[in-house]
Amino acid sequence: MEELNIEYVLDELKRLIADKNFKRLKSVLAETNVMDLAEIFDDLSPDESIILLRLLDKDRAAEVFSRLSVQSRKDVVSGIHFNFLNQIIEEMSFDDKIDFFEEMPANLVKSLIAEAPQEERKLINQFLQYPDSSAGSLMTIEYVALKKHLTVKQSLEKIKSDGVDKETIYTCYVLDETRHLEGILSLRRIVLSDDDSVIGDIMSTDIISVDTSDDQEYVAEAFKKYDLMSAPVVDGEKRMVGIITIDDIMDVVERENTEDFQKMAAIAPSDDEYLDASVLKLAGRRIVWLLILMISATFSGSIITRYSDVLSMAGVLTVFMPLLMDSGGNAGSQSSTLVIRGMALGEIELKNWFAVFWKELRVGFVAGAALAVVNFGRMVLLTVINGAKYADYTMGVMITVSVTLMLSIVLAKLIGGLLPIVAKFARLDPAIMAGPLITTIIDAISLIIYFTIANALIF
Repeated sequence: MEELNIEYVLDELKRLIADKNFKRLKSVLAETNVMDLAEIFDDLSPDESIILLRLLDKDRAAEVFSRLSVQSRKDVVSGIHFNFLNQIIEEMSFDDKIDFFEEMPANLVKSLIAEAPQEERKLINQFLQYPDSSAGSLMTIEYVALKKHLTVKQSLEKIKSDGVDKETIYTCYVLDETRHLEGILSLRRIVLSDDDSVIGDIMSTDIISVDTSDDQEYVAEAFKKYDLMSAPVVDGEKRMVGIITIDDIMDVVERENTEDFQKMAAIAPSDDEYLDASVLKLAGRRIVWLLILMISATFSGSIITRYSDVLSMAGVLTVFMPLLMDSGGNAGSQSSTLVIRGMALGEIELKNWFAVFWKELRVGFVAGAALAVVNFGRMVLLTVINGAKYADYTMGVMITVSVTLMLSIVLAKLIGGLLPIVAKFARLDPAIMAGPLITTIIDAISLIIYFTIANALIF
């Protein structure tokens, strides 16, 4: 559905709610895709959302509710009757339930869990204990398990009976009596095999699995590397406890990319949506890094103070300080961005540090030399066109600025390329070594180079 149509449906629903035309409301809701409904519900008031949820059948209500934004869900929960909320939760898939419980206040979660069947209650409590961002917190228990002694015909019957409420039936998992994973096979393989074929003979034992404690980034890399649609999750004793599907991994990739983007912009990561977050919360996430960068910038001020005598004798040098600092910071940010991306995609590892060093060194010399030549030519041209105005552009000044520019670019490329690798080696997120932090470091180095060369060539 196009954006224009969604806006139309939103206005239509609001009008029908105001007119209390519930018959027409049911008709519009039935004709609208669940994903589009979730997007529309995010633009409704909590009271309007509750009215529409009550008009949906239980399955669709649960599906829409599970796809609402965190804030929209919290708003709806605050105004919904507990029994109705419990009915919606009962219809949600198991992994959606876990996601919901992780977002809600502890007292509400405790009450909802108390209403669940005993066996499910035990599983929910087990899942809620897995660390955030781990494979255990991502997985679902809704998968099809088979035994290797079954025939294809028996397996298809089991898939038909058990697969109705499962997350996926396209990959089936073969378990022994103690739930150890023995093999996997696709539904395609089962359907295309003879009815009398035994599962143990046609299953694949080449299994890619993840551990419940594995970090979600590692899991996402495994999905990408092995082109997986789903992956089994095993515990410390190699017993299968759940699966992770590709839709869960897409959410992980989005969250990780958002987190890296925030870190590269020197903002404390948060799951809150921009428009839903308060001004104080947004400011609080930025102030810490701004304070760190402000304090670190005092190094640049100290350098300028130290060389104040040089500036007093050649005030024209001040004019070129922004050019040198900005060029160096931009060059460093370019390198760090490319290296961080390469590390995120698994293209660059710690062992590749020298390859990165050598490549950035050469790139830095080429880029630095090009900028230095262009800058030198620009300064010469300005003195030729208007010599009186640019009388302070002596040959010493032009050489100082151009040489500093080249060296700053070279060092910026090296620092920008290597600092993310150093961060990874120190078990830090490489994304913090980007943008503002790189710029601050390069600014100080550029000034040291600038004043050192000026002191040697001009005075």
